[in-house]
Amino acid sequence: MNDSLDRVAQIQREWARERPDLDVSPANVIGRLHRLAAFLTEELLVVYRRHGLGEGDFDVLAALRRAGAPFERAPKDLARHTMVTTGAITKRLDRLEEAGLVQRRPDDADGRGRVVALTARGREVIDAAFTEHIENEHRLIASLAPREAAALETLLGTWLRAFEDPA
Repeated sequence: MNDSLDRVAQIQREWARERPDLDVSPANVIGRLHRLAAFLTEELLVVYRRHGLGEGDFDVLAALRRAGAPFERAPKDLARHTMVTTGAITKRLDRLEEAGLVQRRPDDADGRGRVVALTARGREVIDAAFTEHIENEHRLIASLAPREAAALETLLGTWLRAFEDPA
C-alpha cells in the first residue's frame, strides 16, 4: 500500500477495485470525519480524566457554568443543553452530586420542580478543566492555518444545521 495515502484513501482504493459500480466518494468525507472524531475524543478525554471527569460529567458541569450566576439549571434544561436524555442526566447528576460538584434542591419558583446548581468545588473543577480543555483544543487545531480553521468551521456549521434544523 502507498504510505503517502491516509487510511481512508487506502480503503477507497480497495472499494474502487472491488465495487467499481458504486460511488463511494462520500466516505472520503464521512470516513475522515469519523476517524478524526475518534482521535479528537481520545485527546479531549485525557484532559477530562486529569480533572476526575468523564465526558458526560464535563458536559453537565460546563452547561451549568455557562448558565451564569447562580450556575444552575433545571434537569430538563440540562438535558437540552447537553443533548442527552433526562434519564442520562439523572445518572450523571447522581455521580456529580456524590462527588460534591453539584447539588439538587427544590425550585423556588415551582415547588414540584428541582434545580441543579454547581457547588463551589464544582465551579473550581469546571473552571480548571475548561481552561485546560480550551488550551488542548487550540493544540488540536494548530496544524490548520487560521483561514483553514475558519473555512472548516463554516463548512461544518452549514452541514450541522442541515441535520439540526431540517427543512
